[in-house]
Amino acid sequence: MAYEHIEFEIEQGVAVLRLNRPDSLNSFTVDMHLEVREALDQAASDSAVRCVLLTGNGRGFCAGQDLNDRSVSPGEAMPDLGHSVETYYSPLIRLLASMEKPVVCAVNGVAAGAGANIALACDIVIAGKSASFIESFCKLGLIPD
Repeated sequence: MAYEHIEFEIEQGVAVLRLNRPDSLNSFTVDMHLEVREALDQAASDSAVRCVLLTGNGRGFCAGQDLNDRSVSPGEAMPDLGHSVETYYSPLIRLLASMEKPVVCAVNGVAAGAGANIALACDIVIAGKSASFIESFCKLGLIPD
């Protein structure tokens, strides 16, 4: 299947999933969540896949939630960020943590907020010298996934 926000390929038993929104440091949108979940489900059900490699294209792994994706027009109610955690992030974290196949995360650059938690939900994290992990949930009134 062709994806818009990720790159996904299976080669020699390794499912490689690359977050592919480098202009926004691979920050998550609803559509990106759906694509990542679909690719992980495919990797989990494919008997030829022995492990999953998760990484990000560009200069950062993942800056967490794309707050522009949750922006509102003047006069509209603020979005419920807790709903995003409950509907998208917590299920993704549970999926990564419960996969029967090992998930390796290669972190380049920033892994912030939910991006840091996604990395930490993987079985193995390999962090490059450029990697930094940032937790900022208290500034948003949230708890980690």
